[in-house]
Amino acid sequence: MADIIIGFILMIPIYGVLIWSYFCPKESMLWGKRWMYKEEPEISSGAIQYVKFASLASIIIMTFIFIILIVTQT
Repeated sequence: MADIIIGFILMIPIYGVLIWSYFCPKESMLWGKRWMYKEEPEISSGAIQYVKFASLASIIIMTFIFIILIVTQT
C-alpha cells in the first residue's frame, strides 16, 4: 500500500504539468524554447488541438492506471 501512496505523490507533478498543458497549450509548447526565436512564433490551431488532446488523453490513461493499481492491491 505504501508503494501506491508514493506513486500517487510522484504523479502529482505530472498531473500538474498535464493540466497546465491543457489550459495553456501555447505556453507549454514554447516552454524552454523561447530563446530560439526573436519574435513570438505563430502556433497553428492543429498543434494546439493536438497538445490539448494528448494532455487530456494522458490524464485519463494515468488515472485509469492508478485506479487499476489500487483495485489490484486491495
